[in-house]
Amino acid sequence: MHCYQLLNWAGTSRIMPCSLHSQRSSFASCWFQGHNVQHKPPKLPPSHRGHVCGPVATCHAHQQQQVQELQPDTLPQTCSDSKQYSRRYLLRAAVGAAAAVSLWPAVASAVTVEDVTPAIAPSGPLTSGEQSIITIFNTAAPAVASVFDVTLMGRGPSTIPEADVPEGNGSGIVWDKSGHIVTNYHVIASALAKFGASPNAPLSSSAPNPAVGKRVALVTLQGPNGLQQTYDAVLVGADRSRDLAVLQVSAPADSLTPLMLGSSEPGVLRVGQLCLAIGNPFGFDKTLTTGVISGLNRDIRSQLGSTIPGGIQTDAAINPGNSGGPLLDSSGRLIGVNTAIFTPTGTSAGVGFAIPVDTVASVVPQLITTGRVLRPSLGVQVSSDAIAQKLKVQSGALLSGIQPDGAAAAAGLLSTRRGLGGVVAGDVIVALNGRKVLNGGDLFNALEQYKIGEMVKLSIVRTTDQVLGTRVDLHQFDGG
Repeated sequence: MHCYQLLNWAGTSRIMPCSLHSQRSSFASCWFQGHNVQHKPPKLPPSHRGHVCGPVATCHAHQQQQVQELQPDTLPQTCSDSKQYSRRYLLRAAVGAAAAVSLWPAVASAVTVEDVTPAIAPSGPLTSGEQSIITIFNTAAPAVASVFDVTLMGRGPSTIPEADVPEGNGSGIVWDKSGHIVTNYHVIASALAKFGASPNAPLSSSAPNPAVGKRVALVTLQGPNGLQQTYDAVLVGADRSRDLAVLQVSAPADSLTPLMLGSSEPGVLRVGQLCLAIGNPFGFDKTLTTGVISGLNRDIRSQLGSTIPGGIQTDAAINPGNSGGPLLDSSGRLIGVNTAIFTPTGTSAGVGFAIPVDTVASVVPQLITTGRVLRPSLGVQVSSDAIAQKLKVQSGALLSGIQPDGAAAAAGLLSTRRGLGGVVAGDVIVALNGRKVLNGGDLFNALEQYKIGEMVKLSIVRTTDQVLGTRVDLHQFDGG
């Protein structure tokens, strides 16, 4: 049977086993006197609850007992023995604690940051596909410019403070060593409107833009040393119907790296082939995205309201700021100019469109040389789809006006007019050289395939529901 002896050493109360008192009656003669117990004793065995021995010095029943040397596994038989045992126990405890404290710095210092940092695995070699994409980007990136409309140089709102989007931000393509930069018309539309270019002008108009020769943008290019340099850009020419514009900067020749031109002819481009888009989405310059050609010969509805034929559809991410940037094939050749996205949110949804390079290659040289695009024309105005439907025209291009000196007038075509019984619908062009025409956009897109002076055959429907055929010589369209 054992009890527990409560000791006070250096102000600390401790509990020690005691075999001296095994009877409850001994509790009265071993009452702990004169000490302030600061720690709660441990729970005692059922037969020893309530029995506490105080320090030997205060146990008056055994003050005169001789101190005996005790072995560690021998329990004290007297209070004097308990006193000697207690001192030895506390000495051992103090020495053990000091040893533990002295060992702690050594244990702690044995673990270093390197010991708990995982090893970094060596990087493996790049695949041939990865290396090809990197090479294309490094070659093409200097040819991609950042274009800022000078009338919209503020910063637009953003939910992410670190990523405010500069208003009027877009991309451009270095066209030649003379400093010509190709971009989208809508990227600089605000600046063009400031100089009198009407946003409501007929899309088929090829009259010179009033902003030609005016400073309309800032263009940032990457120099041969890799540093960015910004230049003033003046307008050389613009084609609103194809959403294209040409700027010019006074940059040194070594900062001008033109892209190689590819082709968008049927059979050259194929659905499923790799394509790459480079631009400045949300102001992040030289951003590369990759994807595939998802579709060909799409009619692109531009931001200006025009329909651009032969568009390239891609799932490469195209976002605000990519407009005017290049779409490249796997050889790094230019195959299109990124212009639009189909999205309900305003950001990429995997459906992007590019103006085919063949259209770009046809328009840009005219803009550089004359500042405008001269297109073949019938000399007609076409009613909107809403008006055509009111006049019960379900398909075709309904003629609402005819120029007196135009090709259509020479061929005897009739426009919508007032008769004795009310409004009489004009002739409806339903085909051009056998190509079906569904609306006015189809008609103008079909005319793009021909040159001024060529003869084409029109299929028309008059109010008598009679399909007529007539041949017309295409005239130069020069505004109006």
